[in-house]
Amino acid sequence: MAKIKIGSRKSKLAMWQTYYVQDRMHKAGIETEIITMETKGDKILNTSIAKIGSKGVFTEELEEQLANGGIDIAVHSAKDMPSKLPPGFSLIAFTEREKSNDVLLSNNLSLSLDDPDKPVVLGTSSVRRRALLKLHYPHVKTVDIRGNLQTRIKKMEDGVCDGLMLAYAGVHRMELSNMIVKIFPNDEFVPPVGQGCVAIEAADSLEQDKIEMVRACLNNRDSEDCLLAERAFLRKLEGGCSIPAFALATLNGDELTLSAGLVSLDGKKNIQSSVRGSRSEGVVMGEKLGETILSQGGKEVLQEIRREQADA
Repeated sequence: MAKIKIGSRKSKLAMWQTYYVQDRMHKAGIETEIITMETKGDKILNTSIAKIGSKGVFTEELEEQLANGGIDIAVHSAKDMPSKLPPGFSLIAFTEREKSNDVLLSNNLSLSLDDPDKPVVLGTSSVRRRALLKLHYPHVKTVDIRGNLQTRIKKMEDGVCDGLMLAYAGVHRMELSNMIVKIFPNDEFVPPVGQGCVAIEAADSLEQDKIEMVRACLNNRDSEDCLLAERAFLRKLEGGCSIPAFALATLNGDELTLSAGLVSLDGKKNIQSSVRGSRSEGVVMGEKLGETILSQGGKEVLQEIRREQADA
């Protein structure tokens, strides 16, 4: 049986995901080799993702290796993937999804966001989280903090902020759930597309038998149907991780519910909608919901966001 070369970023969380994938493949009798590298998003930590440019910030170097055969597959956090991949690349598998909520992490277990007279500073690198905080907790101030989870916690301990807003999945995988002081409900803080799921990318030139081997071993059908719907929505908005868009698909048997939307950077305009239908129609539902959000003022909000980001 052919050996699968797995590419990954070097961060502790990225390696957790990679070892998880490797373990699943070993249990299926597939031989693997892990090859690690740093991406642009890992190297440039003093600039926001929006300013670096969201396209390929965590994927470009891995895709170069996929294209030249240095690796067979790349392991990603699905939420880091652009809505449109470059020509010649595809996501071939989605693992079982972890809880998709945002959480508040702090050393101060009594930290609360509920008192508007009590100033709180939260660290986050996400434009979506900042915008939704302005909507739901306008008294909360934010500071841009990037880097791996351990780096962010160190900055918090150094007094840069009172708490961190993060994805539950990463916190849980790094065994830091004891620091969670609040789990934000998904109907209030709708997560970004793909949050909680690991995505496997390959070049379209990869041998078909390897693609089938990887899919059989790693792909979770429920995750795939949900993420394809969410990604179709984001693609219609032409969005990546530099716009405050959000989408979450859930399944009840064969019925798929997709809730999605877009919020302005100041949190004052929040355009949200949802749609239900057959899981087999997820991509069409995502595209239609994207059109709905754009027609309900989303187009103007996007123009405003891109204008503000260009001026920043």
